[in-house]
Amino acid sequence: MGQGFVALVGAGPGELGLLTLKGKEYIYKADVVVYDRLVSQEILDLIPLGTKRIDVGKDSGNHKVPQEEINQILLAEAKKGKLVVRLKGGDPFLFGRGAEELELIVKNNIPFEVVPGITSALSVPTYAGIPVTHRDISSSVHIITGHRKKNEELEIDYKALAKVGGTLIFLMGVANLKEIMEGLIEAHMDKQTPAAVIENGTYPNQRVIVGNLENIYEKANASNIKPPSVIVVGKVCELYGKFDWFTKKPLFGKKIVVTRPIISGDTLSVKLRNLGATVYDFPCIEIQEISDNENLKSEIAHISDYSWLVFTSKNGVNIFFDILRKENKDFRILGNVKIAAIGSQTAQALKNHGIICDFVPDIFDGEHLAKGIAERVGERDKVLLLRAMAGTEEVPKILEEKGIFYKDVPIYKSVLKGEKAQHIEELINKMEIDFITFTSPSTVEGFVNSMPKVDLSKVMGICIGNKTAQTTRHYGIKHFISNEATIDSMIDKILEVSNE
Repeated sequence: MGQGFVALVGAGPGELGLLTLKGKEYIYKADVVVYDRLVSQEILDLIPLGTKRIDVGKDSGNHKVPQEEINQILLAEAKKGKLVVRLKGGDPFLFGRGAEELELIVKNNIPFEVVPGITSALSVPTYAGIPVTHRDISSSVHIITGHRKKNEELEIDYKALAKVGGTLIFLMGVANLKEIMEGLIEAHMDKQTPAAVIENGTYPNQRVIVGNLENIYEKANASNIKPPSVIVVGKVCELYGKFDWFTKKPLFGKKIVVTRPIISGDTLSVKLRNLGATVYDFPCIEIQEISDNENLKSEIAHISDYSWLVFTSKNGVNIFFDILRKENKDFRILGNVKIAAIGSQTAQALKNHGIICDFVPDIFDGEHLAKGIAERVGERDKVLLLRAMAGTEEVPKILEEKGIFYKDVPIYKSVLKGEKAQHIEELINKMEIDFITFTSPSTVEGFVNSMPKVDLSKVMGICIGNKTAQTTRHYGIKHFISNEATIDSMIDKILEVSNE
C-alpha cells in the first residue's frame, strides 16, 4: 500500500468559475473527497463517478460530523494510501479550521498540501458591487468572524473596530447581526454608517440588503435573510447599485437544466452560467464508445473505397479519431475521401483534428445533410456513415431513396443515466425550473425515462431542432425551438423567451 496524501482545498464562495485550477485538478484525481455544506453542487458535480464521497457538512449550531471525527476520517483514509481531498467552502485557512484539521495529519507524518480558495470576504462584496477598499473612501479592510463558540460570548473588540476607520467584513455572523450592530454603536461608531448584508453571494439567487448600523438588522430580518451571508460595514456600501454588475446579467435568477451528454463538454452550461443563470447539469444520457468495434476497424482498413465520410455529431468525430490513434493511423488515410458534417459544432470538431469539411448543410439536421450528400455523389460513389447506434432513420432513408450505396456503422451509443434525478424532479414539481434544454431526441428520452414521477406539464423545453422538438411534443412537453440547430441559437431563444 502506497503512502497517502491529503490536499486541503478551498472551494471558494460557490460559483464554479471561482474554483482555482489547482483545486479542480485535485478534485479530478482524488480517491476520496471529504466535503462541507458550503461547497456548491456545481463543484461537487466535478467529482468523477467512482470517487468516494464523504459528506461532513456542518452549519452554525449543527455539526453533522464533529470536528474531531472529521480529523480522524482524513487520517484513516490517508493511511489506506488514498489521495484525500478535504474540500472546504471559501479559504481553508480563513476561519475554516484548516489548521486544526492538519494537526493530526502532521502528527502522523502524512504528506499534505494546502490549496487556497477565494474567500467570500472579498468575492461576495465584489459580486454585490461593493469594493472593499477605495482610495477616496477606505484604505483598509478588516475581516472578523461573527460566529460564537457554543455557550460563549462573541469575541469582538468593538472599540478597536469603531476606531479603525476601514471596511469591516463579518463572516458567519448573520445569526448575531443584531448584537454586532449594537456592539459597534455602543462603541461610538456613527449609527448612520452604511452597512450591507449579502445572502448567497456569487450565486444566481444572491440577495443584497443595504442600510446603516441602526436599521440593517430590521431590514435583514424583514427580508428573512439567512446564512450563508456576509456582513459589510463602511462607506463603501454606498457604492452598491452604482457598481452592481452581477444581478444585471440577462439570465440572472433563471434556473435551467442542461441534459447535454457528459462527453459533449460543458459549452452550453458555461455560457448559460456566464449569462447569470443557475445551471443544473443533468446528463441523463452518457455517450459510450462501442468497444471492440471490429466492424469499424474493418471499414477503416478499407476507407479508401469510400468517396464520402459523414459525421452526424462531434461525439462521433472525437471517438473516430481516438480509434484512429489506437490503430496507429492518422488523418492522412482520408486523403481522397470527402467529409460531410451535420452542423457547425461537428464541423468545428473535425477542424480541431485538422480536417476542413467539404459539405455542411445550411440547415443543421439529418434531412438536409442527406439531401445535400445526394446532390453531390456520383453513381459509383460510396458513403460511410459514422454515427450513433439507433440513430435517426432520416439519413439512411433518403440515401436509399436516391439509390446511393452507403454503410451505416455505429461507433457510439447513448446510455440512460439517472444520477440527481430525484433532486431535479423535486425542483420541477415545485415550479423552480424555468427551462430544460434538449440537444437531441435521445436527451428527451433520457430525461423522461430518468424521472417517471415528474409532472411534464410543468416543464418548458428549449429544443435544438425540429427532430428534437418532435420527440418533445410526443411527451406533451411545452417547448420552444431554436432558430438554428446550434448551441448559440438555443441560448438566443432562451434570452428571447426570458425577455417576453
